[in-house]
Amino acid sequence: MKNTYIKALLATAAFGLFACNAEQQTDNSKPERQEAAAPNIILLIGDGMGVPQVSTAYYFGDEQSNFSEFKHIGLHRTADVTHKVTDSAAGATAFSTGEKTYKRAIGVGADSLSRETILEYLQTKGYKTGLISLTTITHATPAAFYAHVTDRDMHEEIAFQLSEANVDFVAGGGRNFFGKRSDGKNLYKSFLGKGYHLDTVALSTPEFDKKNIFLLADESMPAKIEGRGEFLTEATTNALSYFSNNESPFFMMIEESYIDWGGHDTNKEMLISEVEEMDKTLGLVLDFVKKNPNTLLVVTADHETGGVSLGKYLTKDPKTGRMKEDPTQTEVYFDTDQHTAELIPVFAKGVGAENFQGIYENNEIYHKIRMVVDEK
Repeated sequence: MKNTYIKALLATAAFGLFACNAEQQTDNSKPERQEAAAPNIILLIGDGMGVPQVSTAYYFGDEQSNFSEFKHIGLHRTADVTHKVTDSAAGATAFSTGEKTYKRAIGVGADSLSRETILEYLQTKGYKTGLISLTTITHATPAAFYAHVTDRDMHEEIAFQLSEANVDFVAGGGRNFFGKRSDGKNLYKSFLGKGYHLDTVALSTPEFDKKNIFLLADESMPAKIEGRGEFLTEATTNALSYFSNNESPFFMMIEESYIDWGGHDTNKEMLISEVEEMDKTLGLVLDFVKKNPNTLLVVTADHETGGVSLGKYLTKDPKTGRMKEDPTQTEVYFDTDQHTAELIPVFAKGVGAENFQGIYENNEIYHKIRMVVDEK
């Protein structure tokens, strides 16, 4: 009886040991969890675009604005380290480096030393990169993502730094700073020597197995009301097609530049037409995000321009000579032809969009993007 009990006990222990070993073997045989794919990042900047400019899309647009697609909306404060009212250079540098800097600075901190930009950081993570602008591609906003200079007007140096930056897709103006330089250098040869597809005549189909650069104006592109055509939407479509044909994640900055210029010129027609162009471009990008949900889209501006407001539309009564309101219309008013210190809207959609709600400093946009990228 005693021997039978011992045998049963040993058998039970052996079975338990076997079960543990079997469980360990089963656990060890499980495949490791796959890391989530790195998200695409699209930063769409409407230079000079505050809440009143966005509002024109609702009062002057022909269709429902694409801005209505956003559920995650915030505001950012634009002041730089030297001025309460910032410029595009310091504003874009805050986005690109995560640090506030001084007015006119490009890709450098308050100490004038270079800072790594979000574009440069993501290149080290295997990202493809792209830049689109209606201005010269050496202008303050696009330059802040690849260049490091102490003053925004150093266009030839900025152009040289672009030739060394290995950006995969570039579209904008600025031919004069690449081919007609005071130092005699021909930066076109530099791009071609690095295998770029270069076009200075037309927005041709990008070559998917090469880097691409399109420089289609001596300096900035014309305004929409001056006959620019569909450059911004077509360049955005081409860029999204290019990145879709590459397996790597991508970072792209797109700038609608002329909302700012409409404010500087206090030109209502220019401002409205450029916001409409921004809205169309936004629609294209939103379609991409819907089809590619592992994408973060952030839409914002570096500052507001013009002190714009929307108010009563007044006309003169031909009988009395008095001003009277037309209740069926609204008017665009400008308080200044300069930048202002208004808080700027931030619209986000896609992976990590919830991080962009609230009110925060402009340089936090960099850190919020990094949060999304680094947790993947």
